[in-house]
Amino acid sequence: MPFPLRSLLGSIFLFFLTAIPFVHASWKHVALRGHGPLIKPEPHHRPKFVPGPLKQAHASFYEGGFGTFGGACGYEDIDRDAYGLDTAALSRVMFKNGETCGACYEIKCLNSSQMCKPGQPTIVVTATNLCPPNYYQESDNGRWCNPPREHFDLAESSYLKIAALKGGIVPVQYRRVPCKRQGGIRFTITGNPYYNLVKVWNVGGAGDVVRVQVKGDDKLKWTDLKRHWGQKWETDATLVGQALSFRVRASDGRYSASWRVTPKNWQFGQTYQGKNFS
Repeated sequence: MPFPLRSLLGSIFLFFLTAIPFVHASWKHVALRGHGPLIKPEPHHRPKFVPGPLKQAHASFYEGGFGTFGGACGYEDIDRDAYGLDTAALSRVMFKNGETCGACYEIKCLNSSQMCKPGQPTIVVTATNLCPPNYYQESDNGRWCNPPREHFDLAESSYLKIAALKGGIVPVQYRRVPCKRQGGIRFTITGNPYYNLVKVWNVGGAGDVVRVQVKGDDKLKWTDLKRHWGQKWETDATLVGQALSFRVRASDGRYSASWRVTPKNWQFGQTYQGKNFS
């Protein structure tokens, strides 16, 4: 017996009702034929930064006061930049031309009952400077920061938390740990209308930044900044007169996007706060 037309139309209608959710859910995974290859979306939910493996190195100390510890990372005044005195200058092999600036390390004195503090307490320090090599001396004779050694030159107050000053140089055990920061990532913009320098600081999670992008709310699309030195990033793109958004990538591959962190009338020399890594 022929299928009634009304029943046939009803069956077709039910088929599309059940198919539409599937088509909608799958749309973002489909590339239009003849319009280029499939663009795979970048993952947004990478796992949080976790402590790394334990390693061995040596640590020494240097004297100084607030405002003198920023050095090769470009933080300038680490007290103002919220790092305090629990900081370290890294040997060249650890510094990696400034790529490690902002990373956090857990350190404890090792295998020395005379030089290590009782109970072998640990400290967490932020990498804020370079311990420069001296190639006129051997790495085991006064220049512990020469390649290929891994070495921490600590602020004296931090060194005293784990070892006695009489030791001078002590063996340590260390590992990378997540950085815990108060508030959001800070962006300090300096320069002029034709050249912009952005200091990126107070970064949580992995702590060290490998990529920075900026976007304006007018003509400027997402634009990569170039590492100037340490955690200062530069661009000659026109930023003046636009509300700015920043996107930061840490060394563990996680991104943090900070939307419209500045007003349109932002000023050079000012600091603006964005979204931090949890």
